[in-house]
Amino acid sequence: MSTDFSIKPVGAPVATPIVQVASDAADNAVATELPASQSVTVPDASAGTTNNSQSSSAYISRQAFFDSAAASIVYQVVNSQTDQVVNQFPDEAVLRRRAYYHTLDLTKDEPTRLLATDRTA
Repeated sequence: MSTDFSIKPVGAPVATPIVQVASDAADNAVATELPASQSVTVPDASAGTTNNSQSSSAYISRQAFFDSAAASIVYQVVNSQTDQVVNQFPDEAVLRRRAYYHTLDLTKDEPTRLLATDRTA
């Protein structure tokens, strides 16, 4: 029995050409001519594009704080001009849920009062 379990290719790989067939509708279509304000042009592929502009990042500040009700650390990205929270981790719903369960955990440790009808062993 052989200990060589590798698969070895047989022959050279062959590139299969992809042929795109144009439909009759595309062949018989009328050319559309739009004014420059309504036309779309292909951007230059060599020019890099980003979603982050330098002007917007100048007004962004990052902060972290401890939410004692939820017992967790909160990270926020804030627009310093408008003081609005742009992004937050964890979000408000998660913080409220953590605060709720944290409060439940704290109340479990407290001894419960016995009622007059309860028996003690």
